[in-house]
Amino acid sequence: MEKQTFAVGDRVEKLCVVCNEERGHVVASVNKRGQISRVDCPKCSTRSSFKSGVKLVGGRSSAKASAPYDRMRTYRTGQIMTHPVFGIGEVTALIEPQKIDVLFADRMRRLIHSHVQA
Repeated sequence: MEKQTFAVGDRVEKLCVVCNEERGHVVASVNKRGQISRVDCPKCSTRSSFKSGVKLVGGRSSAKASAPYDRMRTYRTGQIMTHPVFGIGEVTALIEPQKIDVLFADRMRRLIHSHVQA
């Protein structure tokens, strides 16, 4: 069986020791063989080492139900959503009353939520 190689910016599941939660982390560095060596927590910005044998986010997204993104809906940290363009993402922070940071497979993006139509 061939081992999977990773690139900087990929997303993997890992337990964050600072947040004490299992969440998607962003790959910060890989070795010459394409194996992950360091990852960043999107919530607390902690950089930590990575041990093999940890599942990828793809496995997690199927385990948790993700609702389609809706700008009218109010989100909270940790919720999973499916955006029509960016795919599956996890809410990592509430920025302002109507803005959230969401970690998608490619990068962190700022989205609108709790938007009231006039």
